[in-house]
Parts: sequence; C-alpha cells; structure tokens
Amino acid sequence: MNDLSSMSPQEIKAAEKQLYEEYKQKVAQLKKVQKEKEAVGQVFTKGLLPIYVLYILSLGPSNGNDIAHKIGERTGGLWIPSTGGIYPLLKKLEKQDLIIGEWDDLDKKFQKIYTLTPAGMLEFENKKQLLRPKIEEALKVFKIIYRDIY
Repeated sequence: MNDLSSMSPQEIKAAEKQLYEEYKQKVAQLKKVQKEKEAVGQVFTKGLLPIYVLYILSLGPSNGNDIAHKIGERTGGLWIPSTGGIYPLLKKLEKQDLIIGEWDDLDKKFQKIYTLTPAGMLEFENKKQLLRPKIEEALKVFKIIYRDIY
C-alpha cells in the first residue's frame, strides 16, 4: 500500500473501503468457524449430554459438579462438560420429573443432590434403545470420515 501522505482523498477513501470489505470477510470467516465449532460441540451437549447425565444418575445420586467430573473421568478427560451446560439441563430434567433435586442442607442450601426418578429411569432406558442405532451409525460414519481424511 502507498504512503498515506502521497495519496489523494479519493485514493484514501478507496483504500478504506477495500480494508473494510476485507475486515467484513475475515469476520464472516471467523463467525463461520465459530458456528462450526459450536455445531460439533452441540452433538455432545444437545445429543449425548442428556442421556449421559441420566446414565450417570442411574449409577447413584450426585450433584451437578460431580456429574461433570464423572463424565470427565469416564471419558478419560476427553469430554468434560461445563457446569454451565449441566445445571440448565438438570433444571430441565427436574421440571420433566425425570430427576429430583434435594438440598443437602436445607438451611445452607450449599448443593443440590439429584436422584433419578422411576420415570427418569424409564426415559433413560427408552432413550438408550432409541439412540443405540443412531450412535452406532454415527460411529461408522466417523470411522469412514477419519479413515478417508487421515
């Protein structure tokens, strides 16, 4: 690019416009990358997190933070959901009467311990049967894509 002092006002205006267009393109590219990352993350948070939380609770009562840690332990640290994703899900499952949340200390209300209800266990078993073929299919697709790319 030329030195600004040797450019006419029209040339400066044209350069500003060009830089602005390049800026808009870069921002659009960054937004696209971010959306793609979020979409990959949503496979876990929207698709697998609800059933996996029900599974973890089928093993015994737990609080939200421990659920996230248990998922992290069981996946060898490859997937550790944030508590910011866990707690809204727990609230939703509680509203659906699939789990019950009870304060460990009614006075201090330090942490809520969640327990699977009979309806929650039934929902878990139903989802498990429903999702099995889809998860198996997804695994096959991922293996094919991985093999093709790498």
